[in-house]
Amino acid sequence: MKSELVENRIIVWNIMDSRKLFGLGYYGKPIGIPKPKIEEIDAPLILDLIEGLYLLESKKITITKSGKKITAKQLLQICKTQVHEFDKKYLVYKDFRDKGYIINPGIKFGCDFAVYERGPGIDHAPFLIQVYTRGESITSTGIVLAGRLATTVRKQFILAIPRNSGKVDLLALDWWKA
Repeated sequence: MKSELVENRIIVWNIMDSRKLFGLGYYGKPIGIPKPKIEEIDAPLILDLIEGLYLLESKKITITKSGKKITAKQLLQICKTQVHEFDKKYLVYKDFRDKGYIINPGIKFGCDFAVYERGPGIDHAPFLIQVYTRGESITSTGIVLAGRLATTVRKQFILAIPRNSGKVDLLALDWWKA
C-alpha cells in the first residue's frame, strides 16, 4: 500500500488501502471520522511515525516524500528527530504489536500508549503504558498520579522498561481499596 510522508505524519491517500490497513490492526486514524468502523472508512488514513516505521519494516506499506521512496533507515532518522525518546518508545510499540495487541497513542490519558486486546470500538483499552529508561527514577507522587488516573478510567497502569537486548520489562500496578 502506498503512502506519503507529509511533515511528521504518513498519509494513505487511497480509500480502499486505508480501509484495508485499518482492518489489518486498527492502524492510523481516518481523517474526520472520530470512532471509525472499517466499513465506514471513506477518507485517507493518517499514521503517526511510530506506526509508519513498524508498517514499513513489516513491508505492509511503502512511503514516498516528494515522489521519492523513503527507506526504513531514512524514516528511522526522521523518527529520531521528530519523536521524543523514539528508540525506547518504538521498542515498546513493536513488542506489543508483535504480541498481537493494538497500541495507540495515549496522549488523552496522559501517558505514552493505550493498549487494546481486540481494538478501539470493540473493547476498551485495559492498559495504559508509560515508557521509562532503566535507571530512571520515578517519584512516589508520579506513581500515585499514574495510579489514580488509571483507576479513574478503569485501566491498569504499566511501566514499560526496554532493555538493550530489545526485550521489554513490564511492571503493572494494581490499586486496591482497603
